[in-house]
Amino acid sequence: MIFGTLGRYFFRRYMVTTVWFFLGIISIVFLIDFSETATRMSGLPGYTVASGLLMTAVRLPLLLQQTIPFIALFVGMTVLIGLNRKYELVVTRAAGISVWQFMTPFVVGALLLGVLTVTVINPIAAWGQRQAALVETDWRGQDKLANKASQIPWIRQISGQDDVIIGAQTILENGTLLTDAVLIHFDSDGRVILRQDAKSAKLEDGYWLLKDVTERRPGEIVQRKPTVQLRTNLKQDFVRERLTPPETIAFFDLSNRIEIAKSFGVPTKALETQFHSLLSQPLLLVAMTLIAATVSLKFSRFNQSRPVILGGILSGFVLYVLTVLVKAFGSSGVVPPFVAAWIPVVVALALGATILLHQEDG
Repeated sequence: MIFGTLGRYFFRRYMVTTVWFFLGIISIVFLIDFSETATRMSGLPGYTVASGLLMTAVRLPLLLQQTIPFIALFVGMTVLIGLNRKYELVVTRAAGISVWQFMTPFVVGALLLGVLTVTVINPIAAWGQRQAALVETDWRGQDKLANKASQIPWIRQISGQDDVIIGAQTILENGTLLTDAVLIHFDSDGRVILRQDAKSAKLEDGYWLLKDVTERRPGEIVQRKPTVQLRTNLKQDFVRERLTPPETIAFFDLSNRIEIAKSFGVPTKALETQFHSLLSQPLLLVAMTLIAATVSLKFSRFNQSRPVILGGILSGFVLYVLTVLVKAFGSSGVVPPFVAAWIPVVVALALGATILLHQEDG
């Protein structure tokens, strides 16, 4: 079917509609994100309109990646409803072609869209997320009071007699550069003996290089130093695996990063969940396409049943929310990563196929 004239026609309709949806979603997301960025950050000293546009542009692939399941759902519904209104599906059925045959081009199109998402959009999105963090850090460089992270990463190092907990507002360069870093030193009895606040902390070979350091010791006058070297036994690979968010790692690097993290004893649940989530993305889009088919194949010359269309949209939304929720369980270790990523997709595929079987074959 996919290699026949009719199959190529359906496939071309699917891909052209996908391109138009992509252009529309990109325009809407760009405008919304730029407006939101300007509202939140226009008061920062380093912000300019040009830099705001740049930040939105580099963040766009990540935002687009999150909307692709809905794009697959709406593209499937739009194309099938359009074919129905022009009697093209009626003629196709009259020619003896089953729903499983004429749905093949749409399934193949969804698979290709999923592969494109994983192999092209995701690496660009990971790179863009890292660049966006750099741009935002540059904006906030002169406004420390505005630089409040919702979640501060903390690591602990014990080097000889020195026990230090290290935190930062922002992590850059795969976790080896910390901005607005805080280092708290403890003695052998667990008492705080020194606090160091540094504008930046760069992990070099065998030491942390701290810049613009403020040191506070109990009962002593505050001291300020331009640079301080703090000895460490932490390796760059370890810190990178410990602090780098999974969303900033491209799909092709995830498996290698998982192995490195395991060798350091770093928890890998979040990385594994991200890897399996991306791996299951093509089948998730196929599931969205089957859901679209269940509400779009019934013939209607003028208006498709609104409750049915709304049900399809709601079903796709529920599937997406369930996928995100179970992914969070997988990242936290509550559910095995493989199960968290694949179970919602497999269940959605089975339900979509079952509904189509009931509608078409009785």
